[in-house]
Amino acid sequence: MNFSNLEQLYRSVIMDHYKHPRNKGELDSGTITIDMNNPTCGDEIRLMLEVKDNIIDDVRFEGHGCSISMASASMMTEAVKGKNVERALEMADEFSKMMLGEDYTITEDMGDIEALSGVSQFPARIKCATLSWKALEKGVEE
Repeated sequence: MNFSNLEQLYRSVIMDHYKHPRNKGELDSGTITIDMNNPTCGDEIRLMLEVKDNIIDDVRFEGHGCSISMASASMMTEAVKGKNVERALEMADEFSKMMLGEDYTITEDMGDIEALSGVSQFPARIKCATLSWKALEKGVEE
């Protein structure tokens, strides 16, 4: 697959998550709720986590923002649901490395996350992509 085909595939994956977000909505019972925003572009997210026995039993998000931030939140919630907290934090670390242009490892259990790899070429958009991941890190540390 040549670069432009891969870029087009990644773009369509991002738009699919943006237009049809996974795990969007409220969680009620026993949740950890984290509100974060990106003042530079106005992205806002509320991440709700239900952690039982060190497993992210359920995760949802609400908010608004650009396609990158909302697609990233959708992808992140899909990737971490059902994982233990340590694995979710490892995923967040690998995602951060990918955004910073460092060597990273994306494993199959991380879903569509690699579709956002091109964001690393646009420093102003990195905060958009990492917003939900920062909320996850903050939430599980509480």
